[in-house]
Amino acid sequence: MKWLQIHITVDQAQVEATETLLLSLGAVSVTLDDAEDQALLEPLPGETPLWNKVIVTGIYQQTDEAPIDADALVAFAKLQLPENTSIHYDELEDQAWERAWMDYYEPIEIADNFWIVPEWLEPPNKNAVNLKLDPGLAFGTGNHASTFLCLQWLGKTDLKDKVVIDYGCGSGILGVAALLLGAKKVYATDIDPQAVLATKQNAELNGVLDKLYVDLPEAFNKALTQQSDILIANILAAPLISLAPEFSKLIKHGGEFALAGIIEEQVEEVSNTYKTFFDVTEIEKRDECWYRISGNRHTS
Repeated sequence: MKWLQIHITVDQAQVEATETLLLSLGAVSVTLDDAEDQALLEPLPGETPLWNKVIVTGIYQQTDEAPIDADALVAFAKLQLPENTSIHYDELEDQAWERAWMDYYEPIEIADNFWIVPEWLEPPNKNAVNLKLDPGLAFGTGNHASTFLCLQWLGKTDLKDKVVIDYGCGSGILGVAALLLGAKKVYATDIDPQAVLATKQNAELNGVLDKLYVDLPEAFNKALTQQSDILIANILAAPLISLAPEFSKLIKHGGEFALAGIIEEQVEEVSNTYKTFFDVTEIEKRDECWYRISGNRHTS
């Protein structure tokens, strides 16, 4: 069996109408991709930010008994779209789609003797700290620059017997990493129930579930009865700014913090906000536009 793909490049405002058009023409699925290599902030759970220019791709099933006239389909689509809209098609051979996405993931070396390893692969170094991860559950695989920056910071931070907060835990990758690197206890929270489930599953996969508490914010706030030694939050600049006073209450005097999900234009505002409560000691950059801000809570 072969699959026909029709690719249409449109402005952000035309995405929904183009998606509807492809589905009305019999597409079995529609995907959206960046057309201009535009960086996007990591979304909050439930949000779907779009690029300014988007490639909308419709996938059509065809067989020898029921071939599709691609030229006719494209010609009809062009009549429904603005003049000069970019549209082309190609064919795709059949494959095991439910597992094909796994081919895109490989073990990631965060630091010496510290790896992120998809659960279906063998660790490159069995004697290292190997965090097993199912990347399909929720955001947070180590591939994104902001997640990597947080993992890198954890890898060089003294976590032995420390209490850690993972705020906005996603897949749980940061909290689980902290436990594997020596933390005594991790309290994690996220506003997405799927993230809570993913964090539990990845903690269980790595044998650290007994040292981790994770729940939605309301239950998390009730369960957290002590200040943490370390807080890490890989979310977005706006919530990081609004949460600064709250974070100052969650961390012991002198305790450490790391923030990510910040682009260059936001670094100054986030840093200045946190200087009210914290000493900002390091600003680290990765992949041109992503930053991590870290430091310590004021000692008094």
